Amino acid sequence: MKVIAILIAASMLLAGIFLALFFFAVKKGQFDDLESPGFRILNESDGIKKRKLNN
Repeated sequence: MKVIAILIAASMLLAGIFLALFFFAVKKGQFDDLESPGFRILNESDGIKKRKLNN
């Protein structure tokens, strides 16, 4: 029975850490813009072609 109590306490501690990290990421704005990084990669290839032509 002691093992179950230790495992429950450890899982609650780990869940609390993950929850705190999630709230920290939300506070820092990590999840504000989910769409533009997907479009940014499409525009980066144009910049590479332009750099090759200038050199």
